[in-house]
Amino acid sequence: MEKAPEIPGKTTAIIAYLTVVGALIAISMNSEPNDKFARFHTRQAFGLHIIFIGFAILNAQWGNEYGFYGLYIFYIVLWFYAFLGLLANKEQAVPVLGPYFQKWFTFIK
Repeated sequence: MEKAPEIPGKTTAIIAYLTVVGALIAISMNSEPNDKFARFHTRQAFGLHIIFIGFAILNAQWGNEYGFYGLYIFYIVLWFYAFLGLLANKEQAVPVLGPYFQKWFTFIK
């Protein structure tokens, strides 16, 4: 069985999906080689983490425990979708929000 060729920046992209701290580390890791693949996935991961944290804070103020269930399901499904795209060496954006992440987070180079 042949092994797929390694894409530059894939390790950086994987680190970005681990946590919001991983996304920050990936931003700094990609500052020098500036791989397109890593930049795309770092923006997607950073966007997912920020949206999750923002809605978690809002939901904590709102005080609805069932809202947290929906939030976690939303986050986990989108995270797996994006991460599986990464493992398949694709630049597939997260549904609905993915193109916005690419526009909003242009500071990630």
